[in-house]
Amino acid sequence: MLAPVRSFCVYMFRRRVRMNSPYFTDSTSGLDTSASDSMGESAVNKGVRRLRSRMAQGLKSEDDPPKVKAEVLEQSISLLTHAQPPIETVSTCKKTTIKVKEEAVDNQALLTSSRKTRRGRLKVEYEEEGAELKREPCDWRTQLSFIREMRSKRDAPVDQMGAEKCYDTEAPPEVRRYQVLISLMLSSQTKDLVTAGAMQRLREHDLSVDAILNMDEETLGKLIYPVGFWRTKVKYIKQATALIQQEFGGDIPDTVEGLMRLPGVGPKMAHLAMDIAWNQVSGIGVDTHVHRISNRLGWTRKETKTPEETRRALEEWLPRDLWSEINWLLVGFGQQVCLPVGPLCSVCVNQHTCPAAHRSSPSKKLKTSPASPTPQVKGNLGQEKPRGNRRKGKAGAPPSGQTSVLHSA
Repeated sequence: MLAPVRSFCVYMFRRRVRMNSPYFTDSTSGLDTSASDSMGESAVNKGVRRLRSRMAQGLKSEDDPPKVKAEVLEQSISLLTHAQPPIETVSTCKKTTIKVKEEAVDNQALLTSSRKTRRGRLKVEYEEEGAELKREPCDWRTQLSFIREMRSKRDAPVDQMGAEKCYDTEAPPEVRRYQVLISLMLSSQTKDLVTAGAMQRLREHDLSVDAILNMDEETLGKLIYPVGFWRTKVKYIKQATALIQQEFGGDIPDTVEGLMRLPGVGPKMAHLAMDIAWNQVSGIGVDTHVHRISNRLGWTRKETKTPEETRRALEEWLPRDLWSEINWLLVGFGQQVCLPVGPLCSVCVNQHTCPAAHRSSPSKKLKTSPASPTPQVKGNLGQEKPRGNRRKGKAGAPPSGQTSVLHSA
């Protein structure tokens, strides 16, 4: 059955080609040559136009995305829009974009790091815990134990003629405290031997608040001479005594702030008065010996310029139970071994741990105080060099009648 159909298709195809061909001519068909030429040209033009249109459609289909993919994209966008609110959709897109960017940055960093490895600098920082963090000097406990060993004999001038030895033990408590304060005021810029002599003469003339208020300045100056800056100290003693009588009821203040309100009383005197007179440790009494030795041993974070700076530096790390003892230890140690000029480093047990050891180590013997605790002022023994002009009316000139006072002591 297929054979007749096939033969018929072949016949029709051949006939159509022969009729459409521009080179086919048939004299029996009744068609002239011009008509056949026009039909051939029209057929060729139609074939060319169809070919051009198909080529244009092919190029256009290559440029445009497939319609199926566009429909799928539109459906996904419509589903996302119906599933979530617009704001959340935007935020999700932003998060996705940010995440993609972060991943791209991480990948770029990994690539660059793999290409070139660099050694970075590591900076280590430590946080201080505030007041709880204390900086203790190296070997300070060993040094302190050695100083205790060298001070075990208690034969320094401060042991026999310090402020603890100059008041009358049989006097009433308020009188004893007042005498401690006066001895501290006289000891400024003065050796212990001279201070003890002045305190002995004052006690012989009834050293109390009422007695000093009733005493004139000339007599007071004769009794305390030759302490350093005796004229200025006469005024300070009179003013401080009047303030004690008016505002504190005849007894010295029991606080550091109250003591420092008195003329001529500084931080060192106030803390020592609180310790000796009131038996209360309020701070470290730092004088010239404590200031010097603390800097030599390296007990301060940095070199201090004044005794008050040294006091604050010591109180930052030194245990409070040592505040009362440290003044007595270092003062006597500075009077015998760690001298201001020419320290005796060769006899010091701390010579191997002291940063300032052996800077100057002269061959001197250990200093000892006189055997008798009662000082005898003779000549220039224990006295400071006179300050200023020795003429009458100038600072440092002895008051009239001073010779009889000194010999009577």
